Amino acid sequence: MLRFTLLVLAVCGSARGLTYEVVIRNGHIVDGTGSPWYGADIGIRDGRIAFIGRLPEGATANTTIDAHGRIVAPGFIDMLGQSENTILVDPRLPSKIYQGITTEVTGEGNTIAPLNDRLRALALPYFASLGVKPDWSSFAEYFARIERQGMGINLASYVGATQVRSYVIGDDDRAPTTAELAQMRALVADAMREGTVGLSTALQYAPAPYAKTEELIALAAEASRFGGIYATHMRSEGDAEFEALDEAFLIGREAHVPVEIWHLKTAGRQNFGRMPQVVARMNAARRSGVDVAANTYAYTAWFNTFSAFIPPWAHDGGDAKLIERLKDPATRARIRKELEDPHAKFDNEWAEIPGPEAILIGVVQNPKLVPLQGKRLSEIAQLWHKDPFDAMCDLLIEDNAATEVAVFGMSEPDVVLALQQPWVSIDNDSEGTSTEGLLGGRHPHPRAYGTFPRILAKYVREEHKLTLEDAIRKFSSLPAGRMRFADRGVIKAGMWADLVVFDFDRVRDLATFDQPNQLSVGMDYVLVNGVPVILDGKMTGKRPGKVLRGAGYTAR
Repeated sequence: MLRFTLLVLAVCGSARGLTYEVVIRNGHIVDGTGSPWYGADIGIRDGRIAFIGRLPEGATANTTIDAHGRIVAPGFIDMLGQSENTILVDPRLPSKIYQGITTEVTGEGNTIAPLNDRLRALALPYFASLGVKPDWSSFAEYFARIERQGMGINLASYVGATQVRSYVIGDDDRAPTTAELAQMRALVADAMREGTVGLSTALQYAPAPYAKTEELIALAAEASRFGGIYATHMRSEGDAEFEALDEAFLIGREAHVPVEIWHLKTAGRQNFGRMPQVVARMNAARRSGVDVAANTYAYTAWFNTFSAFIPPWAHDGGDAKLIERLKDPATRARIRKELEDPHAKFDNEWAEIPGPEAILIGVVQNPKLVPLQGKRLSEIAQLWHKDPFDAMCDLLIEDNAATEVAVFGMSEPDVVLALQQPWVSIDNDSEGTSTEGLLGGRHPHPRAYGTFPRILAKYVREEHKLTLEDAIRKFSSLPAGRMRFADRGVIKAGMWADLVVFDFDRVRDLATFDQPNQLSVGMDYVLVNGVPVILDGKMTGKRPGKVLRGAGYTAR
C-alpha cells in the first residue's frame, strides 16, 4: 500500500509545475482498445504521451488544446495508403491528415524500391508527370530522402513481389530460374534489413499473375525470417475469390507468416451476397491457426488501372507490348471475345459490371486526355462515336496504359458485413493528395479524401452499423497490432503521441465521385509524434512524421 501511495504521489507530482509541449484538456478519450470513453487530460512531452489524468492548474504547456465536447482518439492508421510517390510532391499530405490519418502503410506489389536502371527508365514518364527525380535505388536511400524532406505523417512500406520479379526477370510470362529466384529472395532480404515491414503482392495486375504460388511462398518465407507480414491484393476478388483465399492461406501456412488481405470485397454483380461465405472461410482459416486478417475502405466502387480489364496474357512483355496488341485488329478481336465470355479463366472485370456506365475515368497521364477525367466510359464512347470496348482500347493506347478508373461493382450489404468483422481494419487505398497544385488537377476516388470520416459519419453516427469505440479500434489498435507498431495505436502513457481531436457530431466526408477534391471536415486537431499538423482546423505545415521500420531493420 505504501509503495502504491508513493507511486501515485510521484505521478501527480510529475504533473505539477512542469511544462509540456502540448496539453489536451477536458476531452472524452476513446483510447483505441474498444473500451468506453472516459474523461481525462493528456500531457505530451518529447513527442510521447507523458501524462493521462486530471492535470493540475499549475501545469503549463507550449500549446493547450481545449477538447471540451470532443473525442480524443489515437491517430488513424491507413493499412494501404499508396502515398510513396505523392509524398515527394506535397509532403504535408492534406487529404490524409484531414481524415485523421497519422500513419500510412504502403507498397502494393509494385513498390518504390528496389530500382535498377531499366525500371527507373520505364518509370521516368510517371515521375516526370509528378516533377520527381527518382534518385534512389534501395529502400534505405528512399527512406533517407523522405526523412530529409520531412513528412506530415508516419510512413511504413512493404517490398513488392512484383517489384523484385520485374527487377530480376522483367515483365515476361515465365517462371524464374533457380538462380533468379535466389536473387529475388536476396532482394527481399535486403529490403527487410532496410526497414520494410513485409512482402506484398498485387496479383491481379500484370506481370504479377505470372508468379506461381511456389514463388510467392519462397519470397514470403524470406520476409517471415525477418519478422514480416505477407499482404495481398489477391488473384481474384470475384468469381475465383475462394480459390484466391485458399492460396493466401496456403502461403501463410507454408511461409509461416501472418497474412493481411487488402481491401476485402466480393466483386462483380454475379457475386453480390457472397460476403457471408468469404467471412466464413476467413473465420475457418483463423480457427485452423492461420494468422489472417483483412481491411476495407467501405465504398461500393474500387479504383485501379484501366489496363487491368485486359487479360493477363496480353500484358506479356510489358505495356509497350500490350499497346501493340491493342492496335492489332486480330488481337483486339481475341481480347473482345475473352472479355465477353462469362466463364473466362481470369479475373474478368468487364463481365463483373453492368455496363460501361459503371466505369468512371479517374486519373490520366496524357495531358490531352485530362478533359475526360470524371466522365464515364459510356459518355466517352458516345463522344468518340465508338462502341465501349473500342473506346476502352483506344483510351489505353492514347494514355500509354496509364489510366486509372473507378469501377462500380460491389453491393452495399457486402461492404457493411466486411466492415463489421472484428478482424477487419481500414485502408484508404489511395495516394495522399491535395486540392492545390499539381495534385489538385487529378480526379481520384473520393476515398482519397473521405474514407475514415465517412465511416464515422455514415456507419457510426447515421446508420449505427458500428459503435464509435469499435470504429476507433479498427482505425488504431487493430492495425497497430497487425503491423507490430508496439508504441502506437492506443492512448497510454509512454506511447508516441499520434492523436486526433474531433467533433463527433460534425465530422464527415465531403468528397464525391463527381467532385472528389474536397477535404473532410471535423478533425479539429491532429498530432503526429506530438506535433500538431492540424491546429484548430488549419494545417500548420509541420512535417514531424517518421519512417516506421520493420522488425528486421538493421541500422547501417
